[in-house]
Amino acid sequence: MKKNVVIVLAVVIVIAVAAHFADKATRLRGKTVLKVDNTGAGEPAPEVSLKDLDGKDVTLAQYKGKVVLVNFWATWCDPCRVEIPWLIEMQQKYSARGFTVLGVAMDEEGRSVVAPFVNKERFDVNGSKSLMNYPILIGNDAAADKFGGLLGYPTSVLINRDGKQIKRITGLISYEEIAQGIESQL
Repeated sequence: MKKNVVIVLAVVIVIAVAAHFADKATRLRGKTVLKVDNTGAGEPAPEVSLKDLDGKDVTLAQYKGKVVLVNFWATWCDPCRVEIPWLIEMQQKYSARGFTVLGVAMDEEGRSVVAPFVNKERFDVNGSKSLMNYPILIGNDAAADKFGGLLGYPTSVLINRDGKQIKRITGLISYEEIAQGIESQL
């Protein structure tokens, strides 16, 4: 009996150590971009209709003529929380020039979790605390599938004024790279 306990304990320790090192090796750090995937580049953005936090239908087509960064995120996602201040700043900086971020919240609990988060959480943007200042939509798997599916959060898709996909980023965005992409389309 003692031999079995020792073996089980050893296996558990080995699994825990392996999981620790696997997590450490795959964790995003700083402004690292996980994956830039331009397979959808040049293709039209999909037709998507989602509900906003007030329950109103919002379509991506309503934003034709604007440069749009569709950002799939979740309230529990740490890299998402890192990039939210950058998205707030981009919305402030570029909205007057025809740009918007569309935040698509993918929390399974939907509006009941997302609305309080959006109304309560404040993010440090250039030394001041700011609320999310861009439209937040409640996402679903069908919408994500129309964008080619999601491999993780956050996932962002940059769409030009003509409604064509320019760039897709899975993982934490690089502020400089996405700002450059936005500016090239304005």
